[in-house]
Amino acid sequence: MKLFIAEKPSLGRAIAAALPKPHKKKEGFIETGNGDIVTWCIGHILEQAEPDDYDPRYKQWRIEHLPISPTEWQLKPKYKTRSQLTTIKKLVKTAAVIVNAGDPDREGQLLVDEVLNYLKLPKQKLAACERLLISDLNLSAVKRALNKLEPNRNYAALSISALARSRADWLYGMNMTRLYTLQGKKVGYNSVLSVGRVQTPVLGLVVKRDLEIENFQPKNYYEVQAHILVEQQVVSAQWKPSEACQPYMDEAGRVLNKALAENVVSRITGQPATVKKLKKQQKTQNAPLPYNLSSLQIDAAKAFNLSAKQVLDTCQSLYEKHNLITYPRSDCRYLPTEHHKMAPSILSHLQNSVLSIASHLDEADSSLISKAFNDKNVGAHHAIVPTEKPSQKTNLNTTELKVYGLIARQYAAQFFPAYRYDFTQVDFEIAGGLFITKENVPSSLGWKVLIKTNKDSTQNRSSQETSQKNNDANLPQMNEGEVYVCDRGEILEKITQPPNHFTDATLLAAMTGIGKFVTDPDIKKILKETDGLGTEATRAGIIELLFKRGYLEKRGKSICATEVGRALIKVLPVQASSPDMTAMWEATLNDISEKRVNYDEFMSPLLFSLEQLISHALQQDFSHLPKQAYKPKRKFSRSKKQGKTRGSKS
Repeated sequence: MKLFIAEKPSLGRAIAAALPKPHKKKEGFIETGNGDIVTWCIGHILEQAEPDDYDPRYKQWRIEHLPISPTEWQLKPKYKTRSQLTTIKKLVKTAAVIVNAGDPDREGQLLVDEVLNYLKLPKQKLAACERLLISDLNLSAVKRALNKLEPNRNYAALSISALARSRADWLYGMNMTRLYTLQGKKVGYNSVLSVGRVQTPVLGLVVKRDLEIENFQPKNYYEVQAHILVEQQVVSAQWKPSEACQPYMDEAGRVLNKALAENVVSRITGQPATVKKLKKQQKTQNAPLPYNLSSLQIDAAKAFNLSAKQVLDTCQSLYEKHNLITYPRSDCRYLPTEHHKMAPSILSHLQNSVLSIASHLDEADSSLISKAFNDKNVGAHHAIVPTEKPSQKTNLNTTELKVYGLIARQYAAQFFPAYRYDFTQVDFEIAGGLFITKENVPSSLGWKVLIKTNKDSTQNRSSQETSQKNNDANLPQMNEGEVYVCDRGEILEKITQPPNHFTDATLLAAMTGIGKFVTDPDIKKILKETDGLGTEATRAGIIELLFKRGYLEKRGKSICATEVGRALIKVLPVQASSPDMTAMWEATLNDISEKRVNYDEFMSPLLFSLEQLISHALQQDFSHLPKQAYKPKRKFSRSKKQGKTRGSKS
């Protein structure tokens, strides 16, 4: 008998549906026609033991106990799912072969592996385990996956990476939370001060941004435009200051000295304007890659003001309930080349859907192979794309339809030609100074025909409205060496603006591309563009957790830190509140999954740093903490189903 252990019941039912009938539904499992059995976990059915499970004296929080570090780690069954664990325990005893059918990511790998290890399977049976990777719950996709079973040991490094993350989060979060809560209690703060290796640096980003805005000192700066008469048309070109002007400019290259700008205006008015260089190019822009979870959450926040958690919950519904999209907790934006075979079927279903892009899909060319189809860039899971199942408007609520529409649009764009435009840049020399004008004129919309929002439609037009604001029409014909007249110069007086508060979209973008916020140059060199805080599966929960704990609040669309959130960051060392350390951890965890680093190389430095962090906290002044915890105004809803899915309190 082959035993399939799925991550959750919905996946278990999908696997059983692809196996021979008749089926016998039992308590906690399904027996199929050929004798194979499908059972399931309900998210993580095991959890890290509490400190007092290791030693009863740890039940009382005391500073002298810290740091608490288990020598032999323990897991314990979750109370609500003990019966399902008992069911799995009975089934594994009689199974000839066991198949890990966890979700196709590091957490899904560990979720089933930890159950097998907890049940103390014989080494021979453990070594013979197989791995089933499913990213699409439709029948045909599940059948294809069942024909591609692999040895489970191939994914051992992925499991070890998740295990290291889980234990690191326990060590760091539990010790730091106890430490700071006890220190806060000494000055009368009446609640828990939660500290986590991911949540706290995210809070730190928000606090730092809020302070930058509050302490911002605006500065006037000046741009100079030359208005040049060319064939009875006015062409506006912007002055590019020379190196000699550097003493009068800021680090962003803005001229801060008005007298300098006035001098340029007086020098160029009425003077010859010579075309020193003229560059014309036909440029192309390929379709953006299909979504991973973070990029989808960012676009959905921009387009529909949806929170990260709303997008994740909606994706889970589209995946599990409607079977309309592939596995949503993906960090990959590429597709296996084999997936291209499904393009005609998927595009046909989308063309017959109620989506706004449907009317354009007769122009799609399913034979096109975009850069998204690349086996080398696909790991355990691939980009989020529509499945071959037709959608029906009546089955989807408004939010589901919006998110599904984004996923469908991004996928369909892979089968449209590139967006093409004509780029022109003209460099003028006027009174010894350099003035530049640029223009982009679309020649073929290509994939951009799918973009229907006002914002995106604006981007489809000539960029005269942005880079060439003062030209009323397309640039006239000009040639190098021709001389025209600068009718007048103009000073545009501007004022520097503070950075914007974080929003759902920009905070997610910051967590995803954390390298931009890392200050340590050595860490910055190591990080890849894709390294971030948290994982695709946990980022939404981390942001929501910060709201729930009263550290963040919403002001309109802006995300700001509360008084408690600020106070916590103030007493924490930079090491704990900046993204540097955690970004490095995430990069190392990824290296573990790719067998470049081992478990001990990750855990040993953590234990050493905990000692240093404890010593630092004992020397801090906590007197500025408010006496009462902040009560969050944001409403938090969690369905029973969502409550059973896995997640990480980082």
